[in-house]
Amino acid sequence: MIRLAQPAELPYLQEIENASGEPFRDIGMPEIADDDPMSLEDLAEHEVWVAIGAEGVPVAFIAVGDVDGATHVHQVCVHPTHARQGIGAALIEHVTRSERAVTLTTFRDVPWNAPYYERLGFQAVADVSPGLAGVMREEASRGLDPARRVAMILLPAQVRA
Repeated sequence: MIRLAQPAELPYLQEIENASGEPFRDIGMPEIADDDPMSLEDLAEHEVWVAIGAEGVPVAFIAVGDVDGATHVHQVCVHPTHARQGIGAALIEHVTRSERAVTLTTFRDVPWNAPYYERLGFQAVADVSPGLAGVMREEASRGLDPARRVAMILLPAQVRA
């Protein structure tokens, strides 16, 4: 079940984000695993959808907002105990149902990042919009290497066909 996050769940979403970062250690990116999760304030400022597991608690989330008229995925995280079950794809599908394009930024060469999003239909953006460029500058200011990052877009359903 996918639904809007409840305010009381936001701290738990930080735990999901921390846990979902752990696999980065295995590919030589411990700084990503050690990065702070989205703040409670940032989570509260975004539209956050959660996937509810069998125990009745969130096992994954997606935080979206508006960037240059597109739905922008600021974060999508699946707890490792629930990974590889299609939950992340279901969350992405949930936010792509509108008539708007969906954008995100991600690591170019991490298997569960850009290659994964390409399988879902996203394409690399050659000419980023001003807002998306701002997102990428903010990421660089937090230490994310711009050479390893890519902006991606999924066009609205009527344009994809």
